[in-house]
Amino acid sequence: MSPRTGRPKADNPKNYIIKARFDEETYRAVTDYCKKHNITRTDAIRLGLKLLLSEEEK
Repeated sequence: MSPRTGRPKADNPKNYIIKARFDEETYRAVTDYCKKHNITRTDAIRLGLKLLLSEEEK
């Protein structure tokens, strides 16, 4: 039998989906930020949440 093929298991799997609705201004701001920094919207939102949570710990 051959070894399994496909994607390897992720070290930190993303098992949860959260949907959010944005107004036009916020959507454009996030999209522009992502283009400028060459990151995905998902990564930008994750970074923003990490910043908020780290602020709360202080």
